[in-house]
Amino acid sequence: MLRLARRTAALLAFVGLWQLLTAHRVRIWVRFDQLPTAVQVWQALVHRLGTDEYWHDLADSLRRIGSGFLLAALLGVAAGVLTARSRWAADLLGPVLEVIRPIPAIALVPVAIMLFPENEQGIVFITFTAAFFPVLVSTRHAVRAVPPRWEEAVRTMGAGRVRVLWSVVLPGALPGVAGGLSVGLGVAWICVVSAEMVSGQFGVGYRTWSAYTVLDYPGVFVGMATIGLLGRATSGAVELLGRRLTAWLPPARPGLPAGRPPAPGAPDGRTAPVPARPRTAAGAPERAEAGA
Repeated sequence: MLRLARRTAALLAFVGLWQLLTAHRVRIWVRFDQLPTAVQVWQALVHRLGTDEYWHDLADSLRRIGSGFLLAALLGVAAGVLTARSRWAADLLGPVLEVIRPIPAIALVPVAIMLFPENEQGIVFITFTAAFFPVLVSTRHAVRAVPPRWEEAVRTMGAGRVRVLWSVVLPGALPGVAGGLSVGLGVAWICVVSAEMVSGQFGVGYRTWSAYTVLDYPGVFVGMATIGLLGRATSGAVELLGRRLTAWLPPARPGLPAGRPPAPGAPDGRTAPVPARPRTAAGAPERAEAGA
């Protein structure tokens, strides 16, 4: 409750400072006198909330995000596990993916226009590309970070490769995968809004750009606030899902990576020290008697 009150107070202080700077038309290196006040944006938001157009735009953007992100999550996790566990996959897919990965997803808008006959499909493709690579990279690193002794322990009980994958590798990599999904969703929101601005006909991004073209600056900030709230809500949902899926893991301790259980007999997370062999009075190690 205290943290919620502190966060709410910080948000209200930000809005109050915004209102103060814009209402008094302050110019300190930046021109706050060119921005709408917080009250004007609030009034524009209340007006937009009463229109069907606003809710249709939200539904369009959420549908695009849902389609592209779900596809990116499935293929990104699969590709991450495959390239981390198979040398053949790493050699064949790795170079191609690493060449494409640095290309900004929004730079693929011309490619999407040429590949897909409809703008809707192109926007989903941009969203998928934006979220795919963060999920891929996080999954690959998380799988490679799974301690080998976990796999060895299961293999000694006769488990095969599939059993090891489902019982050890994937559960052990879940914290990293969840982090990659959260990052991928944030990047997907950035790119879906940009794609809607460039080639969309509906959606929050398209409506925000349309407001800018007619100099409706309060409408621009309504779009920005809507994007921020939608992004925070969806990212929070993904983070909550990740915490539920990894609830079985022990809490993080100082000096121990999150989600990594300590070694047996070592409460601080470090490898338990090997006890010294007993010595005789002369200082030489005791030897086991023959036949003992």
